Amino acid sequence: MRRAVCPGSYDPATNGHLDIIVRAAELFDEVVVAVLINKKKQGLFTIEERIEMLRETTEQLPNVRIDSWHGLLVDYCRQHDIAAIAKGLRSVSDFDYELQMAQMNRELSGVETLLMSNNPAFSFLSSSLVKEVATYGGDVSQMVPAVVYKRLTERLALNPER
Repeated sequence: MRRAVCPGSYDPATNGHLDIIVRAAELFDEVVVAVLINKKKQGLFTIEERIEMLRETTEQLPNVRIDSWHGLLVDYCRQHDIAAIAKGLRSVSDFDYELQMAQMNRELSGVETLLMSNNPAFSFLSSSLVKEVATYGGDVSQMVPAVVYKRLTERLALNPER
């Protein structure tokens, strides 16, 4: 079985993330969308909320499952018999960083990294930018899955100081 992981913080998931997940699901028998647990960072959404939104967003993809991890991604890959990491690239600066990470991961564990160029329609998207625009009342409805948009607007309405 060809298995890959799409790692990220997904706080929140964007249509750019979903584009990479869908395309990876076409290439691999199983894709694990792994939500990074970083106890040093306070997210807008809890890990559980991110996992729930991702499950709802990917429910039409039978070979995608959602999980979480902390620590080294290569350790997660070893523990779950995952041979590849699938990541999206928005820009040259993404490539510079991701290439170094891919080489390090391969050196540490033999895990390969598939770097996929994002759909140009999503090349400007990042979770932080979406949160910032939404915080100031900008319309991000076309930038995130519907379930994420609903939760995002509810969360920001409850916490207008964000």
